[in-house]
Amino acid sequence: MPASAKPTACLALADGTLFYGQGFGATGQTEAELCFNTAMSGYQEIMTDPSYAGQVVTFTFPHIGNTGVNPEDDETQDPVAAGMVVKWMPTQSSNWRAVQELSDWLASRGRIAIGGIDTRRLTRAIRQQGAPHVALAHDPEGNFDVEKLIKAARGFSGLTGLDLAREVTCAQSYRWDEMRWAWPEGYQRQTAPRKKVVAVDYGAKRNILRCLASAGCEVTVLPATATTEDVLAQQPDGVFLSNGPGDPAATGAYAVPMIRGILDKTELPVFGICLGHQMLALALGGKTVKMNHGHHGANHPVKEVETGKVEITSMNHGFAVDGQTLPSDVRETHISLFDGSNCGIRMADRPVFSVQHHPEASPGPQDSFYLFERFVNSM
Repeated sequence: MPASAKPTACLALADGTLFYGQGFGATGQTEAELCFNTAMSGYQEIMTDPSYAGQVVTFTFPHIGNTGVNPEDDETQDPVAAGMVVKWMPTQSSNWRAVQELSDWLASRGRIAIGGIDTRRLTRAIRQQGAPHVALAHDPEGNFDVEKLIKAARGFSGLTGLDLAREVTCAQSYRWDEMRWAWPEGYQRQTAPRKKVVAVDYGAKRNILRCLASAGCEVTVLPATATTEDVLAQQPDGVFLSNGPGDPAATGAYAVPMIRGILDKTELPVFGICLGHQMLALALGGKTVKMNHGHHGANHPVKEVETGKVEITSMNHGFAVDGQTLPSDVRETHISLFDGSNCGIRMADRPVFSVQHHPEASPGPQDSFYLFERFVNSM
């Protein structure tokens, strides 16, 4: 922003650090955990990913907003991330699919954003100190009570111990038959499914459900609080555990008994992604830990242990499965080449497996789509 421009937004960290910039989107104030995402595209998918509930997202790529927004790229109905931090203010959109400007879209959905920020400095702070608690305020008049903002940031409870899946899950069950986007038809419907899948919604992205449909599944989505009996009443050929936000240990209070019931009573194939991966690990006897700053981006190298194959993946998680706590009958299948953290597990003798990364991408590479096909082939 011009050096003479009056700041209209302020980002306050709990340690007292202040970042001033220009606000866009909605006005007001929000408190959340701050993370950074390194993806070079897909800001709309990121903002509407339910896994970002309770978080403000710093985008390390500077050109955010230049392709506008459109209804086809929403991963859920409205933005879920609490706010957005960018280096450069969004320019006028230039893309044939755009139907609305980013700033107008955020404003209409009550999400605050700040531009003109030194995102390199902010990202270094997150990496060195861990994901901080912040307060983000946007006031067109530029009036900020910084002491109150810092106090609000310090008052944020954090994500540890927080069950956010209940807040982003569906209210009731529904069927899903929309498949992945393809040129030139766009989204088509699955008309000849081969297998029946129950997808438990801890904050499911639409593209995950599309991938299941494209792989040949008839998908029934159930709320996060579904019981073993609710799942088995659908008479599925397989069970899918979705991504989602918050502390897996908190969500596991009700999700783990359901998963254990499925494993104890049936031989059904089970496939989990992200929070679903963590839920499965907890159900099998493992534990999860809070990461320093998490993995958020579309360029994360993941190694498949058994084959040595490296996939470039999309990731979004602040908690991880502790591979050292896995029981002897559970194999570690994938690891992060960034830090060696666990990225996948499977049972030794049953078609029950999960991954921490996002094979559905959206945004990101599609190296891992084969996992959906592996799930279908196991049914």
